[in-house]
Amino acid sequence: MANWVVSLAGPRRVSLEPCPPDPLGPGQVRVRTCYSGISAGTELTLYRGSNPRLSKDWDDTARMFVPRQAAPPYPVVGFGYEEVGEVVEVAPDVPDRHAGQLVWGIWGHRAEAVVAAAAVTPLASGLDPLAAVFARPGAIALTAVLAGDLHLGDWVGVFGQGVIGLLGTRLAVLSGARVVAVDRMPTRLEHAARLGARLVVDAATDSAAAALRAATAGRGADVCLELSGSYPALHEAIRATTHAGRVVAAGFYQGYAHGLGLGEEFHHNRIQLVAAQVSGPTPAPGTAGRWTGPRIAHTFMDLVAEGSVDPLPLVSHVVDAGAVADALALLDRGDGDVLQVVLRF
Repeated sequence: MANWVVSLAGPRRVSLEPCPPDPLGPGQVRVRTCYSGISAGTELTLYRGSNPRLSKDWDDTARMFVPRQAAPPYPVVGFGYEEVGEVVEVAPDVPDRHAGQLVWGIWGHRAEAVVAAAAVTPLASGLDPLAAVFARPGAIALTAVLAGDLHLGDWVGVFGQGVIGLLGTRLAVLSGARVVAVDRMPTRLEHAARLGARLVVDAATDSAAAALRAATAGRGADVCLELSGSYPALHEAIRATTHAGRVVAAGFYQGYAHGLGLGEEFHHNRIQLVAAQVSGPTPAPGTAGRWTGPRIAHTFMDLVAEGSVDPLPLVSHVVDAGAVADALALLDRGDGDVLQVVLRF
């Protein structure tokens, strides 16, 4: 079987390259990829060359970035974390996977992969395979909601209505929150309204902080979730939050914090600023021992399977994997009508 993998040779230099198939070992399955979604956050930072892992080394033991000792690690091969595929080969010692089974997991943008059988999850019966590319983005959004510790009746601002922001809006609504969705793109705000946002704010023309305070008799949001990765949006989320309220910073912020003034509302209103990141030992603060990464992803996919979340309207483009350079360039432009872009293998 021929194999192909997406390779990044440098900033904005991406292609689909041939590669040899990996041998199948004990406890493993071979998966032929059907779809692989492209992240408009992490993967764009790799594509643009701004990801800190390209300029620094990550010390996994100390959990710190340290100065890089070598040149940037190009080529970056097989990045990606939104895969759906068909099992085509199973190791003899694997009892619970079989050829022909549709599964989802993380194995990168490649035509086929050999992975641990336990690392892939069978698709729920009757579910459109395309919906499973949202397992990881949905887990990212759910991690932010868990970190926000939302309660029934809370007023919650969700800043950024890209794919993860829209999923966050839906999950916050399901939690019982009164959601105010914030973005600069009207088409995305229309999606947010359909997903249950009580109010939408066009940040290009209106102040989200003013809107949230008006909606809450001057208090401000109980919690704000910042999912765009924009420092000015994080600043506005802090402004919009009530005294001693919580802001969850779940975007992938790049470079230094231009547009973020921590001497203003953050300081004077004693805002709790917490980070949420789906990987690592504790994805959401305060949930250690209960909400692991796998539980978060499986919970999101359960919500999709039962119909509480329908991510399919967020798929804006499905393109052949050979057009990966065009797909990433499309996301890089940041047009408002571009949401989830999916590679078809």
